Amino acid sequence: MTAMHDENAIDALGHRIREREARCGVIGLGYVGLPLALELARAGFRTVGIDVDTTKIERLRNGRSYVVDVRDAEIAELVASGQFTATAEFSALAELDTINICVPTPLRKTKDPDLAYVVAAVNEIQRGLRRGQLVILESTTYPGTTEEVVLPALEASGLRVGRDFCLAFSPERIDPGNPQYNTRNIPKVVGGVTERCTAHARALYEACVERVIPVSSPRVAEMVKLLENTFRSVNIGLVNELAQMSNALGIDVWEVIEAAKTKPFGFMPFYPGPGLGGHCIPIDPFYLSWKAKMNGFEPRFIELAGHINESMPRFVVEKITEALNQRRKSVRDARIHVLGVAYKPGVNDVRESPALNVMRLLHAKGAVLSYSDPYIAAIRDEELTLDAIPPDDRCLDGADCVVILTNHPDFDYAHVARRAGLIVDTRNALQGIAGGEVVRL
Repeated sequence: MTAMHDENAIDALGHRIREREARCGVIGLGYVGLPLALELARAGFRTVGIDVDTTKIERLRNGRSYVVDVRDAEIAELVASGQFTATAEFSALAELDTINICVPTPLRKTKDPDLAYVVAAVNEIQRGLRRGQLVILESTTYPGTTEEVVLPALEASGLRVGRDFCLAFSPERIDPGNPQYNTRNIPKVVGGVTERCTAHARALYEACVERVIPVSSPRVAEMVKLLENTFRSVNIGLVNELAQMSNALGIDVWEVIEAAKTKPFGFMPFYPGPGLGGHCIPIDPFYLSWKAKMNGFEPRFIELAGHINESMPRFVVEKITEALNQRRKSVRDARIHVLGVAYKPGVNDVRESPALNVMRLLHAKGAVLSYSDPYIAAIRDEELTLDAIPPDDRCLDGADCVVILTNHPDFDYAHVARRAGLIVDTRNALQGIAGGEVVRL
């Protein structure tokens, strides 16, 4: 009788999803969780967003966004209609039919995975877990996390996966600041612990995204995300090493790339820079590397790329030092103005930003630093305490060296080239623009 009742609970879940009657929840309202919650709400689901940051909750309740890809009006409309609500109370979980976990998965200083946020979210879910619920992990992690960490914690409730509740993994693939691809039109990979888990997770995503790709297991889905970002890390590592090599050989690496990408097959252009930043590419390969080592495999290729990418901030500082020396100026006491500190163009995120690493190295050498960034109003960490200033004539004229570290489209690069006497351009932002002395990677 109990088994029949449990089966009916799972069937009822599928029905509620298909009919848009399911009550949906998203834990973690960052650049991944907030857009997903809004898409679920727009699809007709009553959606609750949960986050421990009460400042975020207050902003959302007032219809205000803190994510560059989400407009205030989108939030205000869904809040006013009652389709979307935000709370810091995890007690709301017990009333939900579907729960997506979109919390951070950083690395420890030892570069081991830190699943503390995931474990905390799962423990909150487990306290109120009931029959007929669907739980989906979206946080990037190593293959095996869903079945080795999340599943045992949920089944500690006495309920069983595939019989009482559903569990799946679907990697987030958001590219913050990308005007072309968003939560709705990026294909969604999903792998459930059982076939029914996959089917229900697929149905939920098909209600709010354009294309869903089911795979055979959570491990495959977890590996998909790591392959995608390790692919980028390794190729960026390759081109960063080529940039250093080209510098030693007196070759313009940017010209080499432009010529190489004319080949219509067998080549994909990647570009050098001051290093890797953001929530994914500098971190995800180490999740894969850690898991590989736990299983007796030495991922030498992946780790070498990581070391090369991590060396780029120091290489940039060497370029700045050399450029200043050519002008009989030392780094110590040099007035160096940085353009762009976010980890990529068009975003208000400095997580793992290589620009900060470059600035810390310059600060340690005694440079007098200032910066401009339309998305980052202030830098506050153990080494740097700075407020953004506009890149006006006074700022540019007074700098011994201007360093372009993040090529925000908001900057007037022609004006920068006209006013600054010495520019170290790590992004090739000044290509084709005449002006002062420009030193490229």
